[in-house]
Amino acid sequence: MNPKRLFFIDIIRAFAILMMLQGHFVDTLLSNNYRDLNSTPFIIWTYFRGITAPTFFTISGLIFTYLLLKAKVRGEEKVRMRKGLLRGLFLIFVGYILRIPFLRWLQGNFNSYFLVVDVLQCIGLSLIIIIILYYLSAKKTFIFSLITFILGLVIFVTEPLYRTLNIENIPILFQNYISKKNGSVFTIIPWFGYVAFGAFLATIFHKFLIKKYFKKIIIFLFLFSGIILIFYSSYLLCELSKITHIQLFLDAASYNYLFTRLGNVFIYFALFYSFEKFLKFPLLLKIGQKTLSIYVIHFIIIYGSFTGIGLKNIIGKTLNPKQVIVGACLFLIIVCFISFYYVKTNTFLYAQLRKVFDKLKGNK
Repeated sequence: MNPKRLFFIDIIRAFAILMMLQGHFVDTLLSNNYRDLNSTPFIIWTYFRGITAPTFFTISGLIFTYLLLKAKVRGEEKVRMRKGLLRGLFLIFVGYILRIPFLRWLQGNFNSYFLVVDVLQCIGLSLIIIIILYYLSAKKTFIFSLITFILGLVIFVTEPLYRTLNIENIPILFQNYISKKNGSVFTIIPWFGYVAFGAFLATIFHKFLIKKYFKKIIIFLFLFSGIILIFYSSYLLCELSKITHIQLFLDAASYNYLFTRLGNVFIYFALFYSFEKFLKFPLLLKIGQKTLSIYVIHFIIIYGSFTGIGLKNIIGKTLNPKQVIVGACLFLIIVCFISFYYVKTNTFLYAQLRKVFDKLKGNK
């Protein structure tokens, strides 16, 4: 068994994708009559659902950068960087394809909604940015590590400055990456901040993974940092505002979801890394390695990609809690089963995109 293999990453990815599946299923189909913010179960579900996206973005930055740094040791970083660029473009491409209503287009009904930015486009662009930052840092790990850490901090602290940012005089294609005005679910800021922190963590893992007691130390640091971020980050930002007389710190503290969610992610990392050896079930690891296929399949089933006919249209917000719990369990099983045994969505599309790039490269 490879001692440098970070199995807990696949475990966390599996947990996150399953949380995303049930989260989208419940949010799409649970009747509004049961969405009670005074209900403890609904409050707990809402809170933990909010950790899923930060986990995905952080783990994406970690695994991609970790593989890049491993490739550097083998002298294959250029190949990895090219693959990373292709992967980023591929994710952006798939993100747009999933929202194209082909049947409506065939009927002559066009609109720009398919240009909204979702998680795939945001992660794809984030990977490209990571490669650019790595290149600009002269491929020096320490410099890259420092840049990603500082950039993550700056993005999170300055969130009040761009919270309602809307630049009208740019094409909607680019506008959707920085503004939610047109329906974008995710924007590159602040979400790239999580990817940047993930990249920073990757440099730590790469440098110290084989060191004695590293696992115990990093688990403790994850727990300690997570608790500080969840319970004291707002207080620390307020204190910084008092010391520096900078209003921005106080504004960030008043709506401090970014640092607290990062703290939640760190707690996840600590728990899953601690129990890694007990959670290395082949099925769970396989789910963690099939996240893109699972995402694509679930999106088609729930939101009706391509056809416009999905559970959202067929059932809608009509289910009661018992129905939605049973349905979510069945939905997880069905989506994973299809991903494992019937389609290879990401492999097929990635191969086709790579053929295009190889042809373009050959024509130069």
